[in-house]
Amino acid sequence: MPVPLAPYPTPPAPYTPPANGAQSHLVCSGCQNLLLYPVGAMSVCCAVCHAVTAVPPPGTEMAQLVCGACHTLLMFIRGATSVQCSCCHTVNLAMEANQVAHVNCCNCRMLLMYQYGAQTVKCAVCNFVTSIGASASMTEQIKYNN
Repeated sequence: MPVPLAPYPTPPAPYTPPANGAQSHLVCSGCQNLLLYPVGAMSVCCAVCHAVTAVPPPGTEMAQLVCGACHTLLMFIRGATSVQCSCCHTVNLAMEANQVAHVNCCNCRMLLMYQYGAQTVKCAVCNFVTSIGASASMTEQIKYNN
């Protein structure tokens, strides 16, 4: 008795870009270049290094940070606590805007970012260690003296 053949699966519908030409962007997983792609694409092939980067699902909120070691722009899904750089493999802390604060270095006046609750922060430019409490009072003194 002949065995009935199963029908071939239907191929996925070809991708058609949105009529309004909406675009989004992400960072290439290979060379770290910024890639523009039409909204709705599932992956993007980089024209420079030919790496294929998967596009996050629609509605996924993305965030960006600059790697502290090699200064590469990193994109990650918002809410992640750490992000490993694909270039230098440094693990960077990924903090939300409400988890960080800013202070000027007491030595060179460079704007520094630190996690709330920190007692001190070390400047990456001049290596001076600024005390968070002392910095606030010093800032007040500078305001009153000028």
